[in-house]
Amino acid sequence: MFFIPGEIISIVTFPGVIVHEFAHMFFCKLRKVAVFDACYFQVGNPAGYVVHESTSNFYTTFLISMGPFFINTLLCLLICLPAYMPIKFFDLAHPLSYFLIWLGVSIGMHAVPSNQDANNVYDQAKHEIKKLNLLAILSFPLIGLIYVFNVLRFVWADLFYGIAIGIGIPSLIFN
Repeated sequence: MFFIPGEIISIVTFPGVIVHEFAHMFFCKLRKVAVFDACYFQVGNPAGYVVHESTSNFYTTFLISMGPFFINTLLCLLICLPAYMPIKFFDLAHPLSYFLIWLGVSIGMHAVPSNQDANNVYDQAKHEIKKLNLLAILSFPLIGLIYVFNVLRFVWADLFYGIAIGIGIPSLIFN
C-alpha cells in the first residue's frame, strides 16, 4: 500500500465528505437538535464538521452519530447500481457510468463515522445498557468496528468499503 495525504483523498472524494456532514445535519434537524456551526467541506483536518448541542437522548445521539453510515451507504448503492447496469449488461463503457461510479464510491468511502461519533454513542450506551436498551446493546459491537475501521483507513479500508458497496453488491445482484 502507498500513502496519500488525507487532504488529497478528501479533495478527490469531496462529495462523500459533503454527504457525510449533511447526514449529521439531517439527523440534527430531524431530531430538533440545535446546530451551532457546520462546514460541509474544507481542505484540512477535519475535512468537514457539524457542531451541535449535546443531547441526553440515546436514540438521538445514535442517529446523529451513525447517520452518515446509513445515508452514505444507501446513496453509494443507489448511485452505483444503475451506473453498473450498462457496463455489465450492454458492455457500454459510457463516461457517465464511470462518473456515477466514482460519485457513489466516493460517497461510500465516507460512510463510517469518526471516532468522535463512536465516542458519543459509547458514552451514552454504557448507561443505557443498564436499562437493557436493545439498541445500546447492539451498538457496542458497532462502536468497536468503527474504531477498528478508522485504524484501518491507513490501509485503504474506506476505499474497499466504498467499492464493496458500490460495485460488489451490484455485482452480486446481477450475477
